[in-house]
Amino acid sequence: MSEPHINGWIILDKPLELGSTQAVGAVKRNLREGGYPKTKTGHGGTLDPLATGVLPIALGEATKLAGRMLDASKIYEFTIAFGAETSTLDVEGEVTETSDVRPSPAAIVSVLSEFMGPIQQVPPKYSALKVEGKRAYDLARAGEDFALKMRTVTIYELKTTGPVSADSVTLMAHVSKGTYIRSLARDIACKLGTVGHVTMLRRIKAGPFDLSHAISLDKLNEIGKGAPLDDIILPMKAGLDDIPALDLNPEQARRLRLGQVDIGIVADDGQYWARDGEGSPVALIRLENSRTIIERGFNV
Repeated sequence: MSEPHINGWIILDKPLELGSTQAVGAVKRNLREGGYPKTKTGHGGTLDPLATGVLPIALGEATKLAGRMLDASKIYEFTIAFGAETSTLDVEGEVTETSDVRPSPAAIVSVLSEFMGPIQQVPPKYSALKVEGKRAYDLARAGEDFALKMRTVTIYELKTTGPVSADSVTLMAHVSKGTYIRSLARDIACKLGTVGHVTMLRRIKAGPFDLSHAISLDKLNEIGKGAPLDDIILPMKAGLDDIPALDLNPEQARRLRLGQVDIGIVADDGQYWARDGEGSPVALIRLENSRTIIERGFNV
């Protein structure tokens, strides 16, 4: 192969009913069928099977940045149907509670401001969080009684994205890591004096990646049929677009790759990605009081 190592990102517009782990498996399968070398692969943030949208899949050295994707803020569109709550807080579960109360459109719009900023949230019982070493969704499916701890998350933006009715509303939410949209929907309905559940959930942005970067599953499957990888893969540095870059001269790049930090980098304190003369990432670094700290080194 002309490219012995694959480093970069495939941003999948994940379809319904495909799990995040299955999506990673689809990437691996297509690379294998396309004749590419075995490549370390991982995703940057789980999406429920009933959710669609932006799923960053890291390849090679980009897997070192997958943690940044997990920590990054996300933007979702979602629809809340009022009048019924389910065990999973979405359409997959059984109805557990109903209400005849239907909020007015004005009340729905008005209540959104109460969920802006830092809020307290209890995650759904059907989630991947662990309780005494076991996944919460496994305990829930087994009918076990347990409670999840309340956590603080941040809602940066929350607004309607279309017509508002007494039966349902579609919202856009820009949220911090750890935010559960299903819990947010439940709590909004509760604040309106009724119950509700999510009927549509779509992630439209994760970190620096949005739907303009995403490809369909059909497009992904073309790799296994011989389509050029260059038409599908994004460079590794695309996952660093949200932080500033520092340009290194050849000697600085060489020494930083060797783990040496006293190489004459001058910049304000903060996080940067250092790049060589060809624009390739050398390391993710942090400057503190004129000291250089290597957070991640890249073998590109």
